[in-house]
Amino acid sequence: MRTNEERAQLRHSAAHLLAHAVVELFPRTQLTIGPATPDGFFYDFLPEQNFKEEDLPLIAQRMSEIVARNLPITHREISKTEARNLYKDNPFKLELIDAIPGDTVGLAEQGNFYDLCKGGHVEHTGLLTHFKLLHISGSYWRADRNNQPLQRITGVVFFTAQELAEYEKRIEEAQLYDHRRLGKQLDLFSFHEEGVGFPFFHAKGKKILNILTSHLRSLLEKDNYQEISTPIMLSDELWKTSGHYAHYKKNMYFCDIDDKSYAIRPMNCPGSILVYKSRPRSYRELPLKLAEFGLVHRHELSGVLHGLFRVRSFTIDDGHIYCTVEQLETEVVKLIGLITKVLKRFSFTDLYIGLSTRPENSMGSDALWEKAIHALRDGLEKTGTPYHVQEGEGAFYGPKIEFVIQDSMGRQWQCGTIQVDFFLPENFDLNYVASTGMKERPVMVHRAIYGSFERFLAILLEHFKGNLPFWLSPVQARILTITDEQKPYAQAILSALKEHNISVELDESRDQISAQIKAAQLEKIPWMLVIGKKEVETNTITLRHRDGKQEFGLSVEEIIKRALALNAD
Repeated sequence: MRTNEERAQLRHSAAHLLAHAVVELFPRTQLTIGPATPDGFFYDFLPEQNFKEEDLPLIAQRMSEIVARNLPITHREISKTEARNLYKDNPFKLELIDAIPGDTVGLAEQGNFYDLCKGGHVEHTGLLTHFKLLHISGSYWRADRNNQPLQRITGVVFFTAQELAEYEKRIEEAQLYDHRRLGKQLDLFSFHEEGVGFPFFHAKGKKILNILTSHLRSLLEKDNYQEISTPIMLSDELWKTSGHYAHYKKNMYFCDIDDKSYAIRPMNCPGSILVYKSRPRSYRELPLKLAEFGLVHRHELSGVLHGLFRVRSFTIDDGHIYCTVEQLETEVVKLIGLITKVLKRFSFTDLYIGLSTRPENSMGSDALWEKAIHALRDGLEKTGTPYHVQEGEGAFYGPKIEFVIQDSMGRQWQCGTIQVDFFLPENFDLNYVASTGMKERPVMVHRAIYGSFERFLAILLEHFKGNLPFWLSPVQARILTITDEQKPYAQAILSALKEHNISVELDESRDQISAQIKAAQLEKIPWMLVIGKKEVETNTITLRHRDGKQEFGLSVEEIIKRALALNAD
C-alpha cells in the first residue's frame, strides 16, 4: 500500500517531467509552478504561442522519451544569487525566489533540466512510465485573475500499468454517467448563457432537492435544531467584521443601495450570528442550534465552472451550534452520529474521516485549542469512529473533522464537516450569561452534512449512475397500459397511490407498450406498473423494475406497502 507521501512524490516528479518535455519542445516557454494535487499533477506555463489540444500527444511522446532516458533526479540547495542568475529572464521564478525565506533555495535536476523545488521526488525518470495527460485549461499567476493569464496542463500518474488502466476505466464510466448528461436526460436541471454558472432546476430536479431538504429537516427537528432564514444581502461592514471581506472580496458580488455598499452573502454564518445577538442569551439556552438552508453566491472564474460541482450560486445545509466548552464533546458525538446516519441513507458507509489540528498561524489560546481538539478526538473515539489525524491542517480559527465519502467509481468527495470556531465569537463579541451571573464567550461550531446541495446532487447522480433510490426518485412509478381500455383501472390505481404520497404518474401516450417501457427506462423510473386485460380481470398489477425484472399478480395494497417501506426514513 503506497503512502500519501509516496504518491505526492510521484505526482510532483511527473509535473517536472511535463515541464522538461515542454521546454525541450517549446524552448521559449516560461515556467511558473507545477505541484502535485490530490488527484494528479499540473504545471502552469506562459508559452510563446498558446498550446492546443493537439499538442498534448506530442508532449506526452517527449515525456515518454525522457522516461526512457532513465535520468537520475537530484536535489540540492543553491544560493539565491545563483538562482536569480539562472532565472534572470523569468519574472515568475524571480518572484518565487524573493518570497522564499533564507539565503538559499532548492533546485531539482534531471539531465539538463532544472527547476526550483523544495524536494520530494522519485529516484529517476524511469519510474514515471504510467502517466496520462488530460487537458489544457486557463489559469492565472498565483490564481489571481488580475495577474498574468497562463496555460495549465493537467495529468495523472500511477505506480503500475494496472492502476492507470483502472483509472482510465473509471474515467470512461464517469464520462458515460456525467451528471450534466444525466441532468439533461432526466430533465432535472439546465444552464443558460443568460446566467453562466447559475443552475436552473426543473420541476423534477427541484423535487429531488425538496426530498433532500425534507429528509434532513426531519432529523434536525428531532435533535432540537431551530430553523432560521436570514437575508441574502447584507452590508459590507458585516463582512468586514466577519473577515470574509478581506479573504473573499474577489469572489463576492456587491451592489449599492441608498449610497451604502452591500454584498450578496458568500457564506451563511454571519446571518446566524446576528440572530444569536438579537437578544441576551443565558447558559440555560445552550447549546443553541440554528439551522439554515441558505443560498450563497461566489464569483468563480468561468474556467473552473463544472456543472453542479462548481457553480456561482448554491445552497448549503448550514448548522451553527453555540455552546460552552464543556458541552462541546457531547455535541460532537451527536454530530458524528447525525452525519454518519445521513450518509448511510445514501449507501455511503466507507468513510474517510480526518481530524485536522492546529496550524502554525492560528488564533486562540493553547488551552482553548487543546480543549477543542480533545473534544473532537474524544467524540470520534466515543462513537468508535476510525479517523486519521491531519496535523496542522485545521483552519486558523479552530480544528475540524472532515467526512470523505467514496462513490461507486472509487472517487472520494469531502462532504460533511464539523468545525470549531474561536474567531467569529471573538470578532462579534458573542456572549451568554453564565450560572455565575458573569458573561462568558460561547464556542461556535459550524457543521454541514451535504455541504452544497448542488454538488451533493451531482455526486449522487454519478454514484447511482442516474438510478436514484426509490425514495429519492422524482417519479417513483409510472403506470403503463396495453390499450386505452385499461385507462379507467389505471386511474383508480393512480389515485390510490397518490393518497399515500407515492410519486406516480400515468403514461398518457398512445405508444406501444414496448415504447412506453423504453421511455420509462431512459428516464430511469424505478417502477413500471404494467396493466393489460389480464390485470384488470384479476384486479392485479405487473411490476416491472428498472433492471427488467418483473413480478406478476401483485395487488394494489402490496404495491403501496412496498412503496411506503422504501420511503420510510
